[in-house]
Amino acid sequence: MKKFPAPEEQIVMTHAAFICQVVELIQSPARRDDFQALLEFARDNGWTNLVGAIRRIAAGERELGLLKGMDREDRIIAEAIMRGLQNPATLPDSTARPDPEMAAPGLAGMIVAARRGNMQALQLISEMAEQMRRVGGPMARLAAVIRPLINGERDPLTLCRGMDEKTEQMVLAMLEELKKSEFN
Repeated sequence: MKKFPAPEEQIVMTHAAFICQVVELIQSPARRDDFQALLEFARDNGWTNLVGAIRRIAAGERELGLLKGMDREDRIIAEAIMRGLQNPATLPDSTARPDPEMAAPGLAGMIVAARRGNMQALQLISEMAEQMRRVGGPMARLAAVIRPLINGERDPLTLCRGMDEKTEQMVLAMLEELKKSEFN
């Protein structure tokens, strides 16, 4: 049985390339234009608060107070950037890709925890669904089934309506994991 990384570690792994790129560009004043372009791209994709924090970090601010008011995912990313600037050995592997086999069990585990009243799991999976929704396409369709799954919907025909094959396979794998988890 695979051991699941902590939710914070999953967020850092998911955004490893971005975290490493931000740290590299902050430390390379000659690449200021690249840094600005990266931040504009991030802002245009909904990371307004995170971009504000990154600008403050790039200006030398390292107080944890700058993370106030940020959602959990943004805060974890900003903390990883600050750690990486202080000690590059703490940076995640920017070439590593999350294990797709872990996605269905990980999401199912958070859905079960949210159904059982775990507010931290509900908040995390809600933030993840919002990020997936912003990506659009199949990811948005997958995000659209998170709430029904939390509410107890288990009919694959209802959940998978309009999905491409890959997204449907993910939902079916989540349903299998939910079936196992909910009987324990």
